[in-house]
Amino acid sequence: MKRTRFTEEEIIGILKEAEAGAKTAELARRHGVSEATIYNWKAKYGGLEVSEAKRLRALEEENAKLKRLLADTMLDNAALKDLLSKKW
Repeated sequence: MKRTRFTEEEIIGILKEAEAGAKTAELARRHGVSEATIYNWKAKYGGLEVSEAKRLRALEEENAKLKRLLADTMLDNAALKDLLSKKW
């Protein structure tokens, strides 16, 4: 998974500065990110509090884990069906 330089707390802090009236270009320059990154953060974290952002990350990690488990199970199931369908 891609590692970010900023934590959820820092991202939400930057977005709160933007909500307070700071210009996006100024924020981007000050924090060393592109304006597009700030807009992407707004789309993902806009209106969230720090606790909600942490919960969102935990749910995303759990969802990824469950998807991997499901994919493994489906592969095992397909292999067993293939094995059983062959005539001896």
